[in-house]
Amino acid sequence: MTKEAIIKKTIQVINKLPEDKAAEIFDFAGFLLNQFEEQQLKKGIQALHNETKSFDSLYLDEDLYSEADLLTSPDND
Repeated sequence: MTKEAIIKKTIQVINKLPEDKAAEIFDFAGFLLNQFEEQQLKKGIQALHNETKSFDSLYLDEDLYSEADLLTSPDND
């Protein structure tokens, strides 16, 4: 079934429902749209991260601090 056919049949069904049930379908459609947009945003961020070298330095730099630094406070020096 094509997207247009699904939309047409869904509208026919919604038109037969009382207003409160039609509102529930509207709310659910909004929920699905938000989920889809979040998923697309995450995919876009992941693709950007994979395509750029902006974060490579985070993996190449040597560690600046060690566990010993956590145990030593500046007041103890």
